[in-house]
Amino acid sequence: MTYADRQNARIQQAQSHLCVGLDPRPERIPGGDIEGFVRQVMEETAPYAAAFKPNMAYFEAQGSAGLAILERVLADRPREIPIILDAKRSDIGETQKYYAKACFEHLDVEAVTLNPFLGYDSLEPFLAYEGRGIFILTITSNPGSQDVQRQPCGDGQVYQKIQEMALRAPQGSTGMVVGLTNAEPTVLETLADLPLLLPGLGAQGGDLKALAEQKRRAPIVVNVSRGILFADDDRSFAQRAQDYQNQINAVLHP
Repeated sequence: MTYADRQNARIQQAQSHLCVGLDPRPERIPGGDIEGFVRQVMEETAPYAAAFKPNMAYFEAQGSAGLAILERVLADRPREIPIILDAKRSDIGETQKYYAKACFEHLDVEAVTLNPFLGYDSLEPFLAYEGRGIFILTITSNPGSQDVQRQPCGDGQVYQKIQEMALRAPQGSTGMVVGLTNAEPTVLETLADLPLLLPGLGAQGGDLKALAEQKRRAPIVVNVSRGILFADDDRSFAQRAQDYQNQINAVLHP
């Protein structure tokens, strides 16, 4: 079973394309109990989650204690929900092999985000793990995506060269990160039918209308982090997740 198969199976099971981002900010967590907070988020949102996406930065910032929290939480996770580790790793040779080992063997996640700037051979250590997935940064959700990703390159733009690397990889193992804030219809029309991880909904202001009338077979997951974890309302994590699930489904499955 490929990563895409596994992700599509979860989407069908949960009837959801929602990816719940796990970005714990200690200053916004009552009592600073990061582990308890993350576990509560995962437990409450699991019925609505197509995937969970822990961002390594928020755990690494807490030092060894933060990494230990991530290890324990992932060890106890519901195995039917894929984990997309937001690590954005990028290196070459043996170093990249060790990054892959850390993600796919030690943390045992289903997929990971990678920076493709160093070229296709930097992806290969991760692609060597059968049944796992990678999402390569293609068009990110920040304004600076215009600085490189949307610049002219050959007959197209840089992001289209990145897509060529994704298309070289084994089918079902490689997808693209495409920020909703920069996903105009003219951009989406140029993207191949590969798995998509779409950040930017919620606090970043991404617009789901860009996804209307998308006839894709490859899995699409739309990430929401702050909008679920730290929304300024009195709703539960579950209620927020269900609301985003419904918003996304209303566009993808009208």
